[in-house]
Amino acid sequence: MEILLQLVFSGIALGMIYAVIAFGYQLTFATSGTLNFGQGESLMLGALVGLSLVGTIHGGPYMSYLLMIPLVIVFGALQGMLVEWIGVRPAIKIKSEFGWIMSTIALAIIFKNVAENIWGKDDLTFPSPLSSAPIDILGANVQPMQIAVVVGALAIMAAVEIFNRKSIYGKAVVATANDRDAAGLMGINTRAVITFSYALSSAVAAFAGVLVAPLTLTGATMGASLGLKAFAVAIIGGLTSGVGAIVGGLILGITETTAGYYISTGYKDVPGLVLLLLVLAVKPSGLFGKAAIKKV
Repeated sequence: MEILLQLVFSGIALGMIYAVIAFGYQLTFATSGTLNFGQGESLMLGALVGLSLVGTIHGGPYMSYLLMIPLVIVFGALQGMLVEWIGVRPAIKIKSEFGWIMSTIALAIIFKNVAENIWGKDDLTFPSPLSSAPIDILGANVQPMQIAVVVGALAIMAAVEIFNRKSIYGKAVVATANDRDAAGLMGINTRAVITFSYALSSAVAAFAGVLVAPLTLTGATMGASLGLKAFAVAIIGGLTSGVGAIVGGLILGITETTAGYYISTGYKDVPGLVLLLLVLAVKPSGLFGKAAIKKV
């Protein structure tokens, strides 16, 4: 039972990282109907930039980590704006259905190559801001950083939701997500809203990068796998549901850790992907998603 709890707690921490990245997919899909397939690279760049900043900011591991986070979020936002300007806006302008897919994938490859040339191809160790001494919870040993990942992930998603519901700029995002054409007729600059949604999406992913980095190795290749699995989470939970992102992330994270232990590490990805196929077959809009109705 202790081992199972240990696996569940590890799966929850991993699942919340997936949920944050999937939440970023939802932000761009809601406002523009497009996705940034380089979302994993936003996480990777956030982690690597955070690693560089932690080494230059003085004040101890904990303080340098806290001071680094706002800078990484700003960097992620700028990177997201660049993706929207170069890869997405031209495709939306000419109403291309697939142009943004190839553009965001191409930019992801470019970002990965840039990271390899700056930080190298070897994986690096990100210093943990918290103690490595585990905390006993119901007999399972939980690292403080795992708790920080869960709290940080929930906090950033809650902050975005509160922003969208309470601020005038957030309401512009919600209006654009509900009906872009109607929002434009009401005087909302929908192009700026889409740019903002990409900036917010990449900022959230960059934040997820510095959350997960102390628990794993940091390198130029870390984003591809996390981004792909987070996309699976977004599909499982539904691209229109924030709750779906959390539930889907938890399902995939716990499934991975338990399958890796009880079956084989070589098959740890299989159960989650089988679940993805089942959801697509039974409910293509996702567990919590709403089916889109198009008038023809």
